[in-house]
Amino acid sequence: MADQRKTKVMVVDDSALMRRMIPLILEKSPEIEVVATAVDGRFALSKAEKNRPDVITLDMDMPGMDGLTTLKHIVRDFGIPVVVVSSMTTRGAELTMKAFELGAMDVIAKPADAISVNIKEIAEELIEKVLAIGRSSVSKLHLDVPAEKLPEPRPAVCSRAKTAEQVIAIGISTGGPNALSYMLPLLPADLPAAVLVVQHMPAGFTEVFASRLNKACALEVREARDGDLVTPGRVLIAPGDYHMKIKKTALSTIVVLSSRPAVNGHRPSADVLFNSVAAEYGPSSVGVIMTGMGEDGAEGIGEIKKAGGRTLAQDENTSVVFGMPKAAIRRGYVDRVIPLERMAEAVAGEITWKRGGRQIAANHK
Repeated sequence: MADQRKTKVMVVDDSALMRRMIPLILEKSPEIEVVATAVDGRFALSKAEKNRPDVITLDMDMPGMDGLTTLKHIVRDFGIPVVVVSSMTTRGAELTMKAFELGAMDVIAKPADAISVNIKEIAEELIEKVLAIGRSSVSKLHLDVPAEKLPEPRPAVCSRAKTAEQVIAIGISTGGPNALSYMLPLLPADLPAAVLVVQHMPAGFTEVFASRLNKACALEVREARDGDLVTPGRVLIAPGDYHMKIKKTALSTIVVLSSRPAVNGHRPSADVLFNSVAAEYGPSSVGVIMTGMGEDGAEGIGEIKKAGGRTLAQDENTSVVFGMPKAAIRRGYVDRVIPLERMAEAVAGEITWKRGGRQIAANHK
């Protein structure tokens, strides 16, 4: 470490306890230096200009200049990556989703009992995210879906009773909310496959995230529930703190949620989903691994490939953190490496479409 510059971090939180605890946690890593703390947005902007940190941890719910306004200025004026430190409440989740839209890169959930030493529960995750994000580019988050490419909105009532014959499984982490907000609205309403998503996100945040996506997409999007039917044109997002698998029964394919131990440090885990999809759908599946730190999903997407499914990975240039895709690519488990701008088209191109009684590839619709 003698020759490697430390990642400089600024901590912004109106709680005096958090301004003490978060720096103590971060500086347990020899690779991190906390260069400043700030009690509100006004002080944060002044100190950001003076100290030029590599990463800022930002509380959303602050008096005076609130977190969202502060975030706008940080991204616009300084281009510094931001990790949101949010309370696990509905309001906290709503603010965090808005923060992602403005350029926040990831979220850490404050423990429910934030006035105790339980904050240490997030220590390892916080350190990992700060280090990964400190090496990334905030500019990769600013992608808007071209209006001419958006599919027609679906009808107000979206009823899909039949079981999906094909499944698209997506594993994604840091940078994922923005990547999915770009990609999923580009998928057509008549997609003849179910879409299953593991996005690493704390419990309580995935329901709000799914609801916001549902308003933007031609497909139906919602947080998965145990026993949900896996049907064409439906996007199911694994709830925070639950693994998501699928199981074929005599009548349908259903979602199975579980609170078994974390896999690769995550619950939900992309590996759990991918392994399940490989076992149940094999060659009728498409595995997609996208931006995120670590290696979750790398082995599972390999199982999809071995079972005859197709596998795609997001490329390095458009990944906020090129950890998960890189791990899968290095193992030789990825058929195609795709930039985010073309991912929806590429995914749809791997699906078999039925038109006029014939089966045809999407690229020949």
